[in-house]
Amino acid sequence: MVFWIFGYGSLVWNPGFEYDEKVIGCIRDYKRVFDLACIDHRGTPEHPARTCTLDEHDGAVCWGAAYCVRGGPEKEKEAMVYLERRECEYDRKTLVDFFKDEDSEMPFITGVIVFTSTPELSNKYYLGPAPLEDMAKQVATASGPCGNNRDYLFKLEKALFDIGREDDSIIELANEVRKVLGIVGIVPKEIKVFGLSLVPHTATLSPRKIATVA
Repeated sequence: MVFWIFGYGSLVWNPGFEYDEKVIGCIRDYKRVFDLACIDHRGTPEHPARTCTLDEHDGAVCWGAAYCVRGGPEKEKEAMVYLERRECEYDRKTLVDFFKDEDSEMPFITGVIVFTSTPELSNKYYLGPAPLEDMAKQVATASGPCGNNRDYLFKLEKALFDIGREDDSIIELANEVRKVLGIVGIVPKEIKVFGLSLVPHTATLSPRKIATVA
């Protein structure tokens, strides 16, 4: 048996498990949203972080990375146990088609596993949408045992930039978080904030301003 898992959040830049193959590509009719609470990694029960989940949306395309695990039942079980523990806020696993080219008529892989969440209040981890400013304040201030919420967002922004598949909604939220953190203006690619090279935009910052927040 061989299984594939699709990563669209932190799995894009930090899979954390042993895999045999990685392929950059996309799934269709899903969009990435920051509507899921995290209370044990990047947040706490008192101050939950916001992390990615997927909303079904006709015509949408979500880019990320698919990982193949092969090598026998023990290796596959080990990877799945790790993923289920790590992705514990996600209450369902969905099988999707995975495409290397968003315009292709034929999927590159069928039956790829993706962790998603039920978008209902019955799911205790589902936060739902919120105004951009409110989401940014939550992301800017939440932190947990595995780090802070803003680094999760910034690393995802950079990972999508690195694979050449930027997400406008991620960039918009990341820039709003920078405003909350006091980073006035927009950060160009060659300047690093929080140790990350960030995507290019139009305005610039002075080195002095960046030094105060790094």
